[in-house]
Amino acid sequence: MSVKPEILVIVANLGTPDQPEPSAVRRFLVQFLSDRRVIEIPPVLWKIILHCFVLPFRPRRVAEAYAQIWGQDSPMREILQAQVQALAQSLITHNPQLNLHVVPAMTYGHPGIEQVLADAAVQQYDHIILLPLFPQYSATSTAPLFDAVATWIKSQRNLPGLSLIRDYYQHPLLIQALANSVREYQQQHGQPDKLLMSFHGIPQPYADKGDPYADRCHVTARLLAQALELEEHQWAISFQSRFGKQEWVKPYTDQILQEWAQQGVHTVQVVSPAFSADCLETLEELAMQNAELFLQSGGKSYAYIPALNERKDHIQLLTALLQAQLDAIKITYAVTATEGE
Repeated sequence: MSVKPEILVIVANLGTPDQPEPSAVRRFLVQFLSDRRVIEIPPVLWKIILHCFVLPFRPRRVAEAYAQIWGQDSPMREILQAQVQALAQSLITHNPQLNLHVVPAMTYGHPGIEQVLADAAVQQYDHIILLPLFPQYSATSTAPLFDAVATWIKSQRNLPGLSLIRDYYQHPLLIQALANSVREYQQQHGQPDKLLMSFHGIPQPYADKGDPYADRCHVTARLLAQALELEEHQWAISFQSRFGKQEWVKPYTDQILQEWAQQGVHTVQVVSPAFSADCLETLEELAMQNAELFLQSGGKSYAYIPALNERKDHIQLLTALLQAQLDAIKITYAVTATEGE
């Protein structure tokens, strides 16, 4: 009688503070902004900037923003838990040959990827699959998770099989889910003058050095526009969430919204295809800050279309990504069993 392979599926997002309070936000920012993948300023100079100009002021402002969107917990963590539960139900049902364990993780904050991997070493899994919930790969988002795995590998003697899913920016099921979410929203609320596809930004020097993120965002946006059968004048792409004074990839979301309002665009809907879960950058920045900016600049109606979150078609996409890895694992173990007979 063969033993079922023990498989760990780690579903990971960026992270969130433990509480919407300045002390918790400060701990989170220290961890996040100390990552060399995120901030490439020389470490000595950045340490001075971080501790003298960022941490004394930013935690309180960010905590106030989090307080506006906080429920029982941080929205990102609540949604991640719901996504993991839905994926576990789907994957375990369709893979009785495997002992599957599906767990959440975050690059920064809790549940932390380092602790999840430490627990995995104790359990001795046969194979680990890591699914970062970033549709478009970036060295600032996906790579830190890969770094954590690489560091963990160095301390392991009995290594499991490893599968790292890089991204899925042009997967047909992603485009279909995004298009469905826009159509369903517009069926209830009508069509706007403009649809803005706003992606999280990265510094322009990072793109200049070879980070493919911005190019991948453009591909996703173009495919979504095609799926929605939009004309060029009906939509645009932009990048949000700038930090610091250096140039970031353009065009900027806030500037486009101001320009549209001043040009007489009355109604705007915004969707953010870079986010697999609603969070501070969507619920507070996009849905609140940018709505106020657009209306104060002369616009008449502004709406944010929610992220894919735990939508059924989103779970189907994530299931498909993971099932492809699980099918390969099943083949591997079938071959191994045959060779051993």
